[in-house]
Amino acid sequence: MKIPQFRIKPFLLAILLIINGVFLCSANALNKTIDPPKSKFISFKIKLKSAEKVKIEAASLKFNKHLAYSFTLDDGYRSAYLTAFPLLNGGKISPKNINEWKNDQGGDGTNSKGLFYSDGLGNKIPFKLGLAINGATIGDFSAYRGHLSWAEVKEMYDTGWDILNHGLHHATKHGTNFLTEVTENTTSIKQNLGFTMSQFVVPGGESDPGYQLEYERDALANGSFSVASYKGRGPVINVNEKVNLDKMIYARTFVQSSKDTIGFKTMDRFLATFDSVAKLPNPIWYNEFTHGVGNGNLWNLSMRFPDFKYYMTAIANKYGSKGNDFIWMAPWQEVYEYIWLRDRIKINYQQKDKEVIVTVEVPEIQETFRYRAISLTIETPSKFEIESKESNFAISSDGKINHKLINIKLNE
Repeated sequence: MKIPQFRIKPFLLAILLIINGVFLCSANALNKTIDPPKSKFISFKIKLKSAEKVKIEAASLKFNKHLAYSFTLDDGYRSAYLTAFPLLNGGKISPKNINEWKNDQGGDGTNSKGLFYSDGLGNKIPFKLGLAINGATIGDFSAYRGHLSWAEVKEMYDTGWDILNHGLHHATKHGTNFLTEVTENTTSIKQNLGFTMSQFVVPGGESDPGYQLEYERDALANGSFSVASYKGRGPVINVNEKVNLDKMIYARTFVQSSKDTIGFKTMDRFLATFDSVAKLPNPIWYNEFTHGVGNGNLWNLSMRFPDFKYYMTAIANKYGSKGNDFIWMAPWQEVYEYIWLRDRIKINYQQKDKEVIVTVEVPEIQETFRYRAISLTIETPSKFEIESKESNFAISSDGKINHKLINIKLNE
């Protein structure tokens, strides 16, 4: 039977209105979920002494260094504060200090002037390390405790050392709730120190095969941008081109003392490897790890303080501000965040005679990021000065000396 035409039109119209309404609602909802991140812009003027054409781009590494070197101390042992911190930052190194495990976590009792690299503009910056800690072990339990206190961790953090998630209890055995270890350690550090960790280091120890995969999965799904584990990228990462940091898993390389305590032959072998890395033609990022750095080789998984001092001093003398100044000695999180930002900014500049207007588009940055800095290289034979009336960033350069480098620190 043929349906009359006047009955078809209202029916179709109703259906179309319903479909169209659903589509519009879905489109609006979709727009809300895929709105692009908010960018902001910073700009400044470069005033040249001559009118030759300039070239400006983001430096591969902060301060336009050749080698980013990150060194992490696992497990939050107190020797980090007693020996490594004063050696690198400058201060009184602890003398012999026997802890609750009858192990000496002290050093040689000397005064250190610190170990430094420069910001490329003549300002010295002390070497800084990362600390992978377990919140459940941190506290003022006794004067002979083997682990750090909250006050000690905070002091190191406040001077630029980074704190990495290492699980709440350093749990690895059968039955471990890996998700809880990750999330509750994040909560512990947030409650006691006031910030949220963003990098995870898989704890080692007695375990079921493949346990690290569960840590990796749960860490990356719950706030960690990258994970140090047993297998993965590294130990050398070429940063000359864009680096894929998405859910990055990094393979740890440990520096440890040998049973032979005569001389520094073991450290010399590690230094030979370091030298070969530093000689690579492209800018690179290199990571190393250890555990304790006291006089005793804690659990035979550590560096004795004499070895640690010898190793770090040799690197500083050759590659720091006393040497060729090739090194950017910064913790893992700081380097990660620089590269992330470097690969996402957009630099635009227009030159008219002796003036260059530079505009940098900065993407929305994660709240848990600690660092918001970028270095620019500028190719010009001319000396220059920088003018800026903006207050949302600080800028410095070597325009009157080498006229090659511009350092920018964004305000939060």
